[in-house]
Amino acid sequence: MSTESVSELEGQVAIVTGASSGIGEATAKTLASQGASVVLAARREEELNDLATDIENDDGDAFVVPTDITEDDDIDQLVETTTDEYGHIDILVNNAGVMPLINIADADRETLQTTIDVNLSGLIKLTHAVIPTMLEQENGHIINLSSVIGRIPIENGSHYNATKAGVKMFGDSLRLDVVSEGIRVATIEPGSVATELPESIADEEIKEEILNSGGSMRPLQPTDIAETVEFIVTQPNHVDINEVLIRPTDQVQP
Repeated sequence: MSTESVSELEGQVAIVTGASSGIGEATAKTLASQGASVVLAARREEELNDLATDIENDDGDAFVVPTDITEDDDIDQLVETTTDEYGHIDILVNNAGVMPLINIADADRETLQTTIDVNLSGLIKLTHAVIPTMLEQENGHIINLSSVIGRIPIENGSHYNATKAGVKMFGDSLRLDVVSEGIRVATIEPGSVATELPESIADEEIKEEILNSGGSMRPLQPTDIAETVEFIVTQPNHVDINEVLIRPTDQVQP
């Protein structure tokens, strides 16, 4: 990691979605420890407040904005509140996501729609809301969390596969629209990470299969992804890291 990361993030403002746990929580802590002011966005306000307290106890700066990224009003409030508080947005980490794996024949439409709304539509809409501020600044960094599942199909995951593949294509195409304005875009595609994401799987048989599929594999930790985010956003302006595929060393499939 860059030895100059503290000074490079000092004074920057980062919005982190899905900040109430897992990768989002770890990313918020990491960016705050490097000098960034972090805006914590998720639905669970109590967890966000606890995280903000932890960050502030470590002399960091955190600001809580409870947000459901499937709600347009919440998206607008998140961006407006952030710019009112800080005046700018330098980093957007689109991390919020769900993984309600289920065979398509057994899925209800609400599950399918929620997967699309959280993993893809909300991500696109929030990015759309942040872009004008970054264009005005003529700089910014957008980090989208996709998955190795966006590359490799799995059983009981056609809807999830589709959203994660969509995140990757959105980021690649977005970069073409904004790179000339000084805005950098990266997609991170993690393999197995030890988070609570499998808890969004309603089918108990599928959940058990996913939880046991790693065997003796040592999964990635949320801090591993957080440090990857830190590495990306602390590069000099002429360096644009567009894609990171990161798996546990002993993960073979997917």
